[in-house]
Amino acid sequence: MESRLVVYNTLTRQKERFEPLHAPNVGMYVCGPTVYGDPHLGHARPAITFDIVFRYLKHLGYKVRYVRNITDVGHLEHDADEGEDKIAKKARLEQLEPMEIAQYYTNRYHEAMDALNVLRPSIEPHATGHIMEQQQLVQQIMDNGFAYESNGSVYFDIEAYNKQHQYGILSGRSLENIKDESRELAGVGEKRNQADFALWKKAQPEHIMRWPSPWSDGFPGWHCECTAMGRKYLGETFDIHGGGMDLIFPHHECEIAQAVASMGHQAVKYWLHNNMLTINGKKMGKSYNNFITLEQFFTGNHPLLEKAYSAMTIRFFILSAHYRGTVDFSNEALQAAEKGLEKLLQGINDLERVQASAQCDAETGKVVKALRQKCYDAMNDDLATPQVISHLFEACTVVNKLIDHKATICADCLQELKEVMRLFAFDILGLREEKGNSSDAREEAFGKVVDMVLDLRAKAKADKDWATSDKIRDELAAAGFEVKDTKDGVTWKLNK
Repeated sequence: MESRLVVYNTLTRQKERFEPLHAPNVGMYVCGPTVYGDPHLGHARPAITFDIVFRYLKHLGYKVRYVRNITDVGHLEHDADEGEDKIAKKARLEQLEPMEIAQYYTNRYHEAMDALNVLRPSIEPHATGHIMEQQQLVQQIMDNGFAYESNGSVYFDIEAYNKQHQYGILSGRSLENIKDESRELAGVGEKRNQADFALWKKAQPEHIMRWPSPWSDGFPGWHCECTAMGRKYLGETFDIHGGGMDLIFPHHECEIAQAVASMGHQAVKYWLHNNMLTINGKKMGKSYNNFITLEQFFTGNHPLLEKAYSAMTIRFFILSAHYRGTVDFSNEALQAAEKGLEKLLQGINDLERVQASAQCDAETGKVVKALRQKCYDAMNDDLATPQVISHLFEACTVVNKLIDHKATICADCLQELKEVMRLFAFDILGLREEKGNSSDAREEAFGKVVDMVLDLRAKAKADKDWATSDKIRDELAAAGFEVKDTKDGVTWKLNK
């Protein structure tokens, strides 16, 4: 299977043709959420980004095993090694079991992802369900001379590793820079080098989440889970590891070191990272206390929101920017996305009203015949979803002209246009109709009647029967309909 897909590999810092290790099988691992709070917009971006990767690889004919983990232990407050476990802290504050907290917010995450039409992964392993695998990883690293025990905790020995390998190949950082950045952190007494990171932490007496191990009753370091679970479900080498750019260092850098230290070679061929969502130029996240939950977006219940925004508006908003570019939140940007989504869905729906002619006019034929390849070219160029949307908007302009009888289309091209627009909008970009109350059959029939009346008006205009055209428009206005004639065609809505 020859692939034309090109992706940007963070490890090599260049675009590379995607060539799976074991085609047609593809292994993909993506860092999932830490489940101690409601999912926010920052969670939506990596989920949607790698949903696109998943959808497109499957569309190309690959058999994809997509693993997305749930972090339910070991992610500490201050950094990867220090502070209180976030889930344990939440459990203590709410007087619940830690697993109650983890399960509740896992369910909340799934509900939000379902609303965003994010496909479920093939496997969704939990860190707490793979303690044995993480302990085995730690022991292998120790046996190979790249980790040491200190007071019941086990730390990765970065200096020992760096003598035989290179630490920092993903982030481009040198060991000296990493040492300088970590000098002010706490815990110097237990570590040989302050830059060393925890593989296993001895639990303090008050720590709820703990497991027995050869070293102490404790819990795994944050970085261990992905290395251990990726290897278990995808093998010692697999194709794609993804996540947000904020995970490049230290999380993914540590993952690479753990894989090499335990197996003698890297595990991942392509590292893919989406950029951040920002508010006023600052990363959105719980640690910055500036996040907006997805439920707040869906209800409009947040001081920064002027109104509620649908799940598909959020998805369209994220896909309107390239996954490696930053996206800055604003109500203006979301409202523009809302209008863009409405335009696209209306264009697809309006195709059902188009009548085929004996032949296409030259411009329509040109656009339709090039549309499929243009969309594929955009997707194959590092998953350029904004360009796909731009091409679909160009098709919407053609649809509006067809509706307004300013263009003609033959039956074959009409079928092609329907197939391509639905393929890329729904199957690949993962958009879908959000009908709400309009799903009622009577309202759908009502809309069809209005469209039929506007069709009669369009024909009257084409015949230069201005009196009939104006009469239909005026009667619709009197009935509460707002009809707009634009350069691309006609739109309508019922003023409530």
